[in-house]
Amino acid sequence: MINDFGWSDALQAAFAPHVAAGLTPARVVAHHRGLWRLVTDAGECAGRMSGRFAAEAAQGDHPVVGDWLAISREVEAGDALIHALMPRKSAFARRAAGGVGVQVVAANVDIAFLVAGLNNDLNPRRLERYLVAARDSGASPVVVLTKADLSLDVDGERQAVVDIAAGAPVVTLSALTGDGLHALDQWLQPGVTAALLGSSGAGKSTLLNALAGQELMSTGAVREDDDRGRHTTTHRELFRLPGGALLIDTPGMRELGLVADEAALDESFADILALMPACKFSDCTHASEPGCAILAALGDGSLSAERWQSYLKLQREVAFVARKDDSAAEAANRAKWKSIHKVQRAKYKHRRDNEGGSD
Repeated sequence: MINDFGWSDALQAAFAPHVAAGLTPARVVAHHRGLWRLVTDAGECAGRMSGRFAAEAAQGDHPVVGDWLAISREVEAGDALIHALMPRKSAFARRAAGGVGVQVVAANVDIAFLVAGLNNDLNPRRLERYLVAARDSGASPVVVLTKADLSLDVDGERQAVVDIAAGAPVVTLSALTGDGLHALDQWLQPGVTAALLGSSGAGKSTLLNALAGQELMSTGAVREDDDRGRHTTTHRELFRLPGGALLIDTPGMRELGLVADEAALDESFADILALMPACKFSDCTHASEPGCAILAALGDGSLSAERWQSYLKLQREVAFVARKDDSAAEAANRAKWKSIHKVQRAKYKHRRDNEGGSD
C-alpha cells in the first residue's frame, strides 16, 4: 500500500538500517494534536511517538504530514510507535507563533502549489514571501490563481503575478466552474507529492475537492467585507487523487514568518539582483549614490517601489533570522550597534557642550 503513497527503491535502500532493527516504514497522512494517522504496507493505523523519540527529537523534527517514519506495531493496542524520522528531501517551514522556533508545515513535497484567489485578497507582496519560502523548502513552486470566474481582468492580474514570480509557472483556474483545472495535470503525476499552501479563503480545499471529484475537505464562504476566508481546514492531511498523485491540504496561514536563506531570496528577486552589477560603485547602498542602477530603475518605472521595498523587508527578515540562529553573529551585531550608539551619544554630547559654551 505504501507504494501508492510515494515509496520508492531509493527510500527502501535508505530504510535498510531500520529493517535490521525490526522496524517497518510508514508515511504520515494526517496529524491531530498528539496522534498521527499513518499509512503502512498493511494499511492505515494510528501512531504516537515513543518516549525516547519524543525526548531526543530536535526542534522541527517531530513528524508532520508527508514524513516517512520507522515504526513498530503494538499488537494489543493496535497503534504504532514512532521510533525514527527518515531524512526529508524537502520541508516547507515557517517561524512558529511569537517568532520563537520553527514550525514545519509539510515534508517531502515535490510541488508547492501557492494558491491565491483572484479577488480583493490577491496580494503580490504575500506571494513574494511564499515564493521565497517554497524555494527554500526544496520543492518546486507553482503559483495557482483560483477564482478566475470572479476576476474582471484575468490576463492583467496573471501578468502582474508573472512579473514577480521569477520564472515560477503561473496558472489561472476556477475550481467552481472547472475551467483551467487540467493545467495542473502536468504536475499531478502518480507518486508525486504536491501541497496546497496559501492564506485562508484562497480556495485550497475547494480546489482539492475539484481535483478529487468528491468533497474531501469542507469549505466555507468568504467574508464579503474583506474577501478573507475562515479556517475551514483545521488540520493538514495528505490525499491520494484518482490519477495517483498525492496532494496535501493545509490550513490557511495568516502569517508566514520566513526561515529561508539568502539563496532562496536571491532566486525569488533575480530581477533586482541582475540590476546591481550595473551600479557605478561596487559598494553601492542603493540609497543616494550617483550611477545607481536600482535608483535608475525605480526612476524609469522598470522596478516598482513596492517590489524594491518588499525585497528590502524580506532581506532584513532573513538576516535577522540568520543572526538569531547564530549566537556569534547576533553578538557581533549587538556589539556593532552598541559601538555606533556610543559614538552617536558622544557626538550629541559634544554638540550640546559646544552650544552651551557659545551662550
